[in-house]
Amino acid sequence: MAKPDPALLDAARYPFSCQIEPRFGDLDVNMHINNVAMAGILEDARVRFFRTAGGLEHLAGLSTMVASIAIDYLGETHYPEAVTVHGAVERMGRTSQTVLQVVMQEGKPVVFARTVIVMVGPSGPAPLTEAYLESARQWMFRA
Repeated sequence: MAKPDPALLDAARYPFSCQIEPRFGDLDVNMHINNVAMAGILEDARVRFFRTAGGLEHLAGLSTMVASIAIDYLGETHYPEAVTVHGAVERMGRTSQTVLQVVMQEGKPVVFARTVIVMVGPSGPAPLTEAYLESARQWMFRA
């Protein structure tokens, strides 16, 4: 599998970051953070990002649904060192947005993820609001 474009692994291009400490229970038999635990770390960071980007404020009454996720494991992730998850919006559509994440540990990229998130209302997919679109512009990936 080819590695992602190096520009996508540059933490300086991501406007959001948060630090998450892995738990001992996240380890696999080789003493690395297991893939399922890393998917959970990515999910936690996406929720933090969504809240920071104004999702709760500007999309009240709507839910989110992951329509697609691709996770590239680029290196081993170890316990107990914290990971820093960087996030950015890659693109926004009518009812969905694509979020990029790169996970760094000790200054090295160890995971890259691209997730398509759809907004959902009582009747199915719902449009992103103008207020959210305006707020989210500052959280775009810096090309």
